[in-house]
Amino acid sequence: MNKQYIIRKNEEIENIVKSGRKTVSKYFIIYNKDDTNLYNRYCISVSKKLGHAYLRNKIKRRIKDILMKNKIDLGKKYVIIIRKEAVTASYEEIKKALISQIKGETNEKNKQ
Repeated sequence: MNKQYIIRKNEEIENIVKSGRKTVSKYFIIYNKDDTNLYNRYCISVSKKLGHAYLRNKIKRRIKDILMKNKIDLGKKYVIIIRKEAVTASYEEIKKALISQIKGETNEKNKQ
């Protein structure tokens, strides 16, 4: 994942969490907000309570891989918070849940 796709500033993350839309599932809590860029930007948060650094990094690598391989509506900022159930889930389970949650969220927006 290129650096331009990553959100690092704490103020920007707080802004998305406070004023963005929230969706919750078994594996993730996702906040999103519209953006003026022609690409999506992401912040992936994994708590230290979920395990050692190698395990947290493994989950983040999986999420980044899924996000880059799948076409998702452009022009949004996402804050993805990983829940502890995702640690024991397989790659396919995480992929299915993440894509359905993000696309399901965007489909709800289109219906309104």
